[in-house]
Amino acid sequence: MLKTSDSLARRLIGSSIVYMRRFLFRILSVGPIPNHIAFIMDGNRRYAKKRNIAEATGYRAGFLAVMCMLKYCYELGVKYMTIYAFSIDNFRRRPEEVQYLMDLMLEKIEGLIKQESIVNGYGVRVHFVGNLKLLNERVRVAAEKAMQATANNTNSTLLICVAYTSTDEILHAVQSSCLEKWNEIQELDANQAQNGEITEEKLELNHIIKLVDIERHAYMGLAPDPDVLIRTSGETRLSNFLLWQTTSCLLYSPKVLFPEIGLRHLVSAVLNFQRLYPHLEKEKKQL
Repeated sequence: MLKTSDSLARRLIGSSIVYMRRFLFRILSVGPIPNHIAFIMDGNRRYAKKRNIAEATGYRAGFLAVMCMLKYCYELGVKYMTIYAFSIDNFRRRPEEVQYLMDLMLEKIEGLIKQESIVNGYGVRVHFVGNLKLLNERVRVAAEKAMQATANNTNSTLLICVAYTSTDEILHAVQSSCLEKWNEIQELDANQAQNGEITEEKLELNHIIKLVDIERHAYMGLAPDPDVLIRTSGETRLSNFLLWQTTSCLLYSPKVLFPEIGLRHLVSAVLNFQRLYPHLEKEKKQL
């Protein structure tokens, strides 16, 4: 009887918390809501050291924090959420740490596509963003399966940056744009040689690589630029993350380590965004 009463009490408390959170989000939604929030997950290892637990447990706590943020962002009406999960530079860490992170990534990717997962429950589409060729085959195949399995989800989008740095993204976009332009030039030259209908002016115009070409070939080209970038641990560095996309982005740096991030930090970031929204919009129009 006592266990039944405890279980009922926990359910009532849980329901009350969900109701209050949704009520808070309805109040926030009176103002502008960010369309895209990005996260730099800083502090998983420091969290483990602070708690005197294994690094592996710190990373798992970080994953739980990601799922909480995904749930809150969905309930708030944020359409895009991006996380910086694994930098190309992280491959320089100890081999055993890199291997553990790859194994953890594989485990969590497989969990994402289960029918009962939060991703499918909320109708979230998953994209893995970065130089995926650098991942081992098992992780790369799992990432591709997750993207295929969630391709029909349309409520919101989760972008997971793995084997990613902004400099690599820009290099990839420039190289892809040059290759595309070269193929176009070759085709135009062939057509001109065949029928002589293409003018020199049109040829010269088609030789130019434009900003839209670079942005189309960027890894992050499938999402709008972030409105808010949240980096935990109080750090204000971008660490080679979304350098191209954050020109008019609000940077919010709570001092908590990533596994400690919670609802209050997200609400604070949104309130800061709403306070600075007119200024941010003015900046965007001037670009």
